[in-house]
Amino acid sequence: MITIDKSNESIEILTEYIPHANSYALGFWFDAGSRDEKKENNGISHFIEHMLFKGTSKRNAKRISLETEKHGAYLNAFTSKENTCFYARGIDGSFEKTFEILSDMITDPLFDEKEIRKEANVITDELCDILDTPEEFIFDEFEKIIYEKNSLSMPVIGNKENIAKFKRGDFMRHYGDYYLSSKLFIVAVGNIRPEKSAELTEKFLRVKFRKKNKRKKRKHVSENTSTFTTLYRPVSQYYSIIGRRATGFTSDDYLRLRLLSIILGEGSSSRLFVKLREQKGIAYQINSFVNGYSDTSTFGVYFSTNPEQKAKASKTIYAEIKKSSRGDITKAELSKAKKILASNIVLGTEDLSNRMSRIANSYIYTGKVLTANDVKEKLVKISADEINDYAKELFSPEEFSQIEIMDGN
Repeated sequence: MITIDKSNESIEILTEYIPHANSYALGFWFDAGSRDEKKENNGISHFIEHMLFKGTSKRNAKRISLETEKHGAYLNAFTSKENTCFYARGIDGSFEKTFEILSDMITDPLFDEKEIRKEANVITDELCDILDTPEEFIFDEFEKIIYEKNSLSMPVIGNKENIAKFKRGDFMRHYGDYYLSSKLFIVAVGNIRPEKSAELTEKFLRVKFRKKNKRKKRKHVSENTSTFTTLYRPVSQYYSIIGRRATGFTSDDYLRLRLLSIILGEGSSSRLFVKLREQKGIAYQINSFVNGYSDTSTFGVYFSTNPEQKAKASKTIYAEIKKSSRGDITKAELSKAKKILASNIVLGTEDLSNRMSRIANSYIYTGKVLTANDVKEKLVKISADEINDYAKELFSPEEFSQIEIMDGN
């Protein structure tokens, strides 16, 4: 049972009370991320995420960690292109303490200049790790080209120049404009009663979040375009993504998109895995994926192979995409994909952190919480004719872009 408390205009509390649980997952979610940045401050949301762990007027970084861990809990956070989440996992008896610490972190960050300079080095190292890892780096580069004129094109982590130049005033302004001035979503899952979440919100957060805030508008994504990009790096393998923009998270077609991705390239029985790895033996890594956003998605096929096989692998993938555009997906393939997707959703509910994230994403994007059963009911209604109609639209080869990373020597 999920309880939603909207008694405050600036804070919404979602609690799923699970009395038999011995632990909890708690998330403080902001509807703000790198999509809300400009080129000159790209990376500031991710940097802010780091800085909130570096101290408040009550606690330094060491005390934040010590007070949390001595109660049997831990804190973490992540920044995406559209959200930032600060979260805790803990056992019974530590909920109030972790709630209070998270509240302190988000309402009273110091953004100390000395800590900023130290953390800039840490984030630069994190960026260098990404740049040294083609299988990570290529996803940022692919979205850079397919969202060229939109802020979705920018990587969450930013770039070295911006990371080095940020100062305290930059953080204060951005945090005030996009965090303290946007709605806060508190999501608690586990052996936590709804009234407890409401009580702690009143105690620790009500003063700071006391007015109705307006969501700043995001630039709409334009029509899909096709492009081909080659990047040269000192690598021994050939890395590539073939993909396009697709329907967004809030669209009725999003589940169809997920099903088509499963059929084409997710799992060892998918079309591309069987064709490239099992039948032809020309790729070790081959999978399709969906990165969902509010109004668009990145759909793609990622693969790596020996440089001598790159042309054959690419040709085979395009052939499978074209074949799928003819509406040849069978009822058996669709049934299997539905079971895989339903299974993934149900298995995800076994983990409280996944459960908390699923509730938050569903509510932030749609204004309601879709349960696993709700999704399964929607899946049952999707027919083979519907999936093939959408496949004809999605799998038009001329709509696809490709990026490749290869050795330049």
